[in-house]
Amino acid sequence: MMKAVAMTPMSATSGTIFDGFQKPACAELLGWTLLAHDAAKGWIRIAFDGSRAFLNPAGFIQGGLLTAMLDDSMGPALLLMTDGKSYSVTIDMHVCFFAPARPGRLIGEGRVLRLGKTIAFLEGLLSDGAGTPIARATSSVRVIPVGRLDTAASV
Repeated sequence: MMKAVAMTPMSATSGTIFDGFQKPACAELLGWTLLAHDAAKGWIRIAFDGSRAFLNPAGFIQGGLLTAMLDDSMGPALLLMTDGKSYSVTIDMHVCFFAPARPGRLIGEGRVLRLGKTIAFLEGLLSDGAGTPIARATSSVRVIPVGRLDTAASV
């Protein structure tokens, strides 16, 4: 299981590669907020808003939305590690759910395990506000240069 990396928290994305990217609507929906990062290590910590609108009939946050939060933790770790030069296109993603998620703040940590020229391996951990692990994901992704995003859709 991924271990938390001790980093100095950041209050905003100012001074990172994210300054040059418009936040996607899906990230806005999830309440994506950068908390801390280490570009050299390919590590990032993100806060998400576990909105009541995300609840399933059992009163917990729906698993697909938790998976989206994990995905939105891992992909930005690769973008950060490549200094904004490469995006990740998911090939495979495996998610394990440990506990139900209640509404409130959720924390995602994403990490690049291995970065190759065309393929990378990523890991993500999602915890609740008290630090209890909620879900973990691993992902294999295709590394796409930012300038070739329009051709990545046909892959």
